[in-house]
Amino acid sequence: MAVSFATPEPVTPEAPRPIARPLLTQSWLDVAFVHWAAAPDDIAHLFPPGTRPDTLDGTTYIGLVPFRMHRVGWLGLPGMPYLGSFPETNVRLYSVDEQGRRGVVFLSLDASRLAAVATARAAFGLPYVWSRMSVRRGNGTVTYVSSRHRPEGRPADSRVTVRVGEPIGQPNEIEQFVTARWGLHHRIRSRTRYLPNAHPHWPLRRAELVAYDSALVTAAGLPEPAGEPVSVLFSPGVPVRFGRPV
Repeated sequence: MAVSFATPEPVTPEAPRPIARPLLTQSWLDVAFVHWAAAPDDIAHLFPPGTRPDTLDGTTYIGLVPFRMHRVGWLGLPGMPYLGSFPETNVRLYSVDEQGRRGVVFLSLDASRLAAVATARAAFGLPYVWSRMSVRRGNGTVTYVSSRHRPEGRPADSRVTVRVGEPIGQPNEIEQFVTARWGLHHRIRSRTRYLPNAHPHWPLRRAELVAYDSALVTAAGLPEPAGEPVSVLFSPGVPVRFGRPV
């Protein structure tokens, strides 16, 4: 039986669902957003049941997003300075569900803190992988390096460097589409769930991809990105609140 989808909610710079009592708090710092265009039909098989690729003028996007996770905290408790702070890189797609809620689907999340990897896998079933990682800044650039401790099958090392440019006053359609995401879709215990988040407006800056040698996209089951990315952005970061899965 065909799934009926509601009209997608608007892409808004502010979270449509406020989160008064967060399940999780954290900050995402030194965030790079590197995106390539993709045909929805080519990646639709990677989405959990009840969701489909979200599109902008018929195109969807593959995102590689490295950053620093900072002080993850549970149930309103203060964020943990060591266990809750670590580099992370995710490979993500853009989703919409039957209720019209827009979100992301994570194909992989590399992180350098084993305890965080184990907790996220156990609590939510998210595809976290333990990796050696670093984030280094210098001369107007930020470099993100990762190497998995136990690569399974395909190599999955990554080295990405972006040069940070000027602030963005008003994001264009693509920039807003790939950053204004207020939840994630994931299969938890045989059911597709939506985990909402909320945070202030992204302080975005233009960026240039000056070095790219990464196998993370193909290791996640996607084709090798073709050509130059259609969008490269950088943000110093935002504080984030996650609600409970629904």
